[in-house]
Amino acid sequence: MSEQRSANAGTTTDEPEQKVSGGRVVSIASVAALGGFLFGYDSAVINGAVSAIEERFSVAPAALGFAVASALLGAALGAVAAGRFADRFGRLFVMRAAAVLFLVSAIGTGLAPSLEVLVLFRIIGGIGVGVASVIAPAYIAEVSPAHIRGRLGSLQQLAIVTGIFVSLLVDYLLAGAAGSSKDELWLGLEAWRWMFIAMVVPAIAYGALSLTIPESPRYLVATRQIGEARKVLSRLLGTDGVDLKIDRIQETLRRETKPSWRDLRGPALGLLPIVWVGIGLSVFQQFVGINVIFYYSNVLWEAVGFSEADSFKITVITAVVNIATTLIAIASVDRYGRRPLLLIGSVGMTVTLATMAVVFGTAGTTTAADGTVTPALTGVQGPIALVAANLFVVAFGMSWGPMVWVLLGEKFPNRIRAAALSLAAAAQWVANWVITVTFPSLKDLSLGLAYGFYAVCALLSLVFVWKWVEETRGKELEDMPDRVAEPA
Repeated sequence: MSEQRSANAGTTTDEPEQKVSGGRVVSIASVAALGGFLFGYDSAVINGAVSAIEERFSVAPAALGFAVASALLGAALGAVAAGRFADRFGRLFVMRAAAVLFLVSAIGTGLAPSLEVLVLFRIIGGIGVGVASVIAPAYIAEVSPAHIRGRLGSLQQLAIVTGIFVSLLVDYLLAGAAGSSKDELWLGLEAWRWMFIAMVVPAIAYGALSLTIPESPRYLVATRQIGEARKVLSRLLGTDGVDLKIDRIQETLRRETKPSWRDLRGPALGLLPIVWVGIGLSVFQQFVGINVIFYYSNVLWEAVGFSEADSFKITVITAVVNIATTLIAIASVDRYGRRPLLLIGSVGMTVTLATMAVVFGTAGTTTAADGTVTPALTGVQGPIALVAANLFVVAFGMSWGPMVWVLLGEKFPNRIRAAALSLAAAAQWVANWVITVTFPSLKDLSLGLAYGFYAVCALLSLVFVWKWVEETRGKELEDMPDRVAEPA
């Protein structure tokens, strides 16, 4: 292995060839990242429909939280299954299966006659989300040259936040065209139903475009399709150094058994330490409460006195801010590294979440006719809450949003990548579900308490990165260790 690394370091033709073929790699990675677009759309489209669903099906707060979070249960299931299917049938097969799941979910959810049917099809869409959350970062990492892998890996998060923005914009436009999300729009269907049905378009596009990209060369080598792997690597990196690259991939994959969940076993509570780091990254990404902003922001802003129209506008603006900061992360990740951005983001999230906790915790209250007590922001409290919420999105968008997906795609060694990424992504969806399903009840109890909890989690994420997350900038996937450093 050391001889091969030396040989690779001494090769002067690899880097120019990689740069020449960069445009092709970017286009291929962009198609794979479309799964992230659907992931973002499907996750956030519920935002504009929450109030309408609550009224249409007479849903209590706890049941509403479950309905909103139901897709996340499917996402956890899809994430667990994706790695096994990707190793057995290939990355492209799994992408196309996800596209079909998104298509079925879009139609079924939009036409759902009852809350139970809506939840069922949300779970089906969630399976597609879970699959996409695993396969896109794994595929992008496996086709990307090391010197631009961080930027290409960040395309997943850019696609996710773009999907979130588009879904919120579609929600806003459809609700505006109908008069509100609860009013009929076309063909006797309410606007909220068309919010889900609109996902048919990107689902078909994702499935069709997945037919235009090559299979992952690392999967091809693992399944002994060496000739095809050589062709793909030549297209991606140029012809120089391809045989050396194949040899290095084979060395990391050389084993007597096929990939298995048993590969993840280790001395640290039954798992390899590196797998626990992946799980920790996933859980902290969700426990800072980012998806409360994107799943419930309309309900949240309405609860503190904004109109439905203004709440839609605020949510769309927040989504634009999220895209802008993700672009900053893409420009910075391969220059400054993953770990520094995570640390900066944790500090920013802690400060902004603590600010929101103080604002909501000290706000006055109003009591509705039905006895519901909601906070009432007065004076500068409203502007401070809005600024803090958007600065929180800035801190998350330039750090924990894209960096977690980059690290999950590249941090694990070849032999365990798909399985480890599946487990980490499943943990992320479970954490997302916990935060999403508990927020309606927490909101009714105390928004200050809710945001205080998220602030504490943001502070703990800083400690976690400082002690256990290693930098991966510039490393080849074949050089990723099976371990994690001892705490600093």
